[in-house]
Amino acid sequence: MSSDKRKIPIPKMVPVPNPNIIPERDVDKSPVLEARNLGIDFGGLTAVNNFNMAIGRTEIAGLIGPNGAGKTTVFNLLTKVYQPTRGTILLDGKDTAGMSTIQVNRAGIARTFQNIRLFKELTVLDNVLIGLHNEMSYNLPQAVLRLPSYWKGERVAKERAAELLSIFGMQDLTEAKAGSLPYGAQRRLEIVRALATNPSLLLLDEPAAGMNPSETSELMENIVRIRDTFHIAIMLIEHDMNLVMGICEGICVLNFGQIIAKGTADEIQSNPAVIEAYLGKQKEA
Repeated sequence: MSSDKRKIPIPKMVPVPNPNIIPERDVDKSPVLEARNLGIDFGGLTAVNNFNMAIGRTEIAGLIGPNGAGKTTVFNLLTKVYQPTRGTILLDGKDTAGMSTIQVNRAGIARTFQNIRLFKELTVLDNVLIGLHNEMSYNLPQAVLRLPSYWKGERVAKERAAELLSIFGMQDLTEAKAGSLPYGAQRRLEIVRALATNPSLLLLDEPAAGMNPSETSELMENIVRIRDTFHIAIMLIEHDMNLVMGICEGICVLNFGQIIAKGTADEIQSNPAVIEAYLGKQKEA
């Protein structure tokens, strides 16, 4: 689990109740998200159990673990693709119990997926405009009748979409079909569309999957830029340890649906339980 030289300074992490850690700069503000004793069972199988985690307001957090550890299941619980069997999820201090996926998105959580989910026959611009639905200022009758408020809302939305696309240098691709873009560009577009929903927490599920080292390095810089530009928290699932150790501040490690370690990059890399989970228990000579 070696890592290259970090791209950003990693701040001091401090303990908060339950027990969790968040960046020191966020300690005077309530966490953007808290998961308390979260768990889900599928029939007789416990997929995730006793998951506790807090994410600071501007933290870049990592969720890692071997294949099948339950990482994407945690994302599905946080976004209400699955309803938890037990436990509590607090978003901005508000209990999300009973919320749907759409309601959680409107409340402030956006995500991307392991498998890219774009409207591939639509243009790049239209994909981002779909993400901007939360911010549309006109209603259905105004749109049907093409009232001035509709045209004003459309103009504002297109300007906002171009601004978001410029983060990844994609502002000149607005009329290209999403499905015609190279793989890495499709990944970037999915992140832009998620940002368009104006989240306070952005969940990225394996954002570097399929990227070459140059694209991954650029992605790392863009994730930090997104955090600093929008002042939001970002949590990512990723198997690229150079990326995780290079930008993540607090890291949580799952194995068989249970948290086995939490800490900074240095703490995680030297944790025996983490090494065993990834490499297996070393036999004594």
